[in-house]
Amino acid sequence: MTLTLARDVVPTETEHGTVLLDERRGRYFKLNHTGAFVLRALLDGADREQAADLLHQEYGIDAERARTDVSALVDALCAAKLARP
Repeated sequence: MTLTLARDVVPTETEHGTVLLDERRGRYFKLNHTGAFVLRALLDGADREQAADLLHQEYGIDAERARTDVSALVDALCAAKLARP
């Protein structure tokens, strides 16, 4: 599964991570550095498991925790209609 941002969502890198601006609704969603790292991996074509492996390798996060965090991020982005699988 690859992730795609919704058409009206614009990502902007900041010094604290990434902000996703939903231009249609006038809302934004803030991601910290690790969330931004995962989002980039997913947008570059990684599936959830691959993104979790990259998160584990890059930040030394426990592998199971990385899988849980990646799934939570994807679910939150999809629930907020900021992205779709």
